[in-house]
Amino acid sequence: QLQLVESGGGSVQPGGSLRLSCVSSATDFEYYAIGWFRQTPGKEREGIACISTDSRYSQVIDSVRGRFTISRDNSRKTAFLQMDSLTSEDTGVYYCAAVWLRPGLLNPNDYDHWGQGTQVTVSS
Repeated sequence: QLQLVESGGGSVQPGGSLRLSCVSSATDFEYYAIGWFRQTPGKEREGIACISTDSRYSQVIDSVRGRFTISRDNSRKTAFLQMDSLTSEDTGVYYCAAVWLRPGLLNPNDYDHWGQGTQVTVSS
């Protein structure tokens, strides 16, 4: 069973930055596409960014484009979400998820493996 562990969340002021990490236990991590998702109370889990197995394809949603960057290092079995110019609207629990081979997915229903989430709070 693939395990994913997120870290890097915390509290930050508006305009600040955080870098989330998602470490995998899988020896074949390079065959899993990765997505980052955000959930806030009362709302459905929202796809934020996704990246293909070889990093050749990545996508972020409009509301974070130019501020968030998704990347991965297969040699370290780790995916990242760099978040800059944070606003209060970015507050939520952030999850990473993995799916075998399929790239370019922002629908949480397409992912099979999930981390436990890390809290991001943006507040002055």
